Amino acid sequence: MKRVVIYGALISFVFLLSACSQDTQQSDSKWERVKESGELVVGTSGTLVGVSYTPEGSNQLSGYDVEVMRALGEQMGVDIIFKEIGVDEMFAAVKSGKVDAAMNDFQINDEREKSYLFSNPYKYSYTTMIVREDDYSGIEELEDLENKKAGGEATTTFSEIARAFGAKVITYDNVSNEVYLKDVHRGILDVIINDYYLSKLGLQAYPEYDLVLHPDIKLNPTEHGVLLNKENRSLQQELNKAMLSLRQEGQLTRLAKQFFGEDASVKPQAPIPQSPVATQ
Repeated sequence: MKRVVIYGALISFVFLLSACSQDTQQSDSKWERVKESGELVVGTSGTLVGVSYTPEGSNQLSGYDVEVMRALGEQMGVDIIFKEIGVDEMFAAVKSGKVDAAMNDFQINDEREKSYLFSNPYKYSYTTMIVREDDYSGIEELEDLENKKAGGEATTTFSEIARAFGAKVITYDNVSNEVYLKDVHRGILDVIINDYYLSKLGLQAYPEYDLVLHPDIKLNPTEHGVLLNKENRSLQQELNKAMLSLRQEGQLTRLAKQFFGEDASVKPQAPIPQSPVATQ
């Protein structure tokens, strides 16, 4: 009787290993399907100046994220097909398989890594604030955000920081940088909490507005990667190989300087304090 039980347990164990192996093979087949099709479908907003946008006089997407993604595609031997969708929709699109990946200045953090995979970082940055030039919108420190109106997407770190300090977040539906900036200038909003490089480029693109980067508030050092479905480890591995090649060849540095005027592909040299809220 004991022998029968032992044999039965062994057979069940073998079947369990086989099932796990099949599941792993299925989850790891993503790269094979992408390679066979010759196309990688990537979600992006198309509204972030310098990152994912259509330059004036052009009908083609460009920007740091867009060009890094195209360079990754060349390394991997596949064509990149961009789908322009809203930031909040991108997470659902990646999870459902509507797109193979998403690239839109997404921060890598522990909370997101519970549900998604990321490539290795292609950008390092930190958080800053755009305020009115004459009085910094009445903000001298983070605690002054209480009861201020902050513009942003609903599910970002920046909006979480605003809420954590008592600001009211006014959400916009995938609009251009200018809409946010104009509303701060006019007093409809008080502040835009955002990535340093994006904020800097936004102000450069629209100098007609009386706005500045807050000179004293810098926080939340960030790493940014390509967003992937949690099951697609084979695609993650191929992207990381291609990313390493771009870094070693200096292509990430060249593209960063082209779009930001600085090398955003390396960590800032000056220490940046961590944010009390850094989950998004």
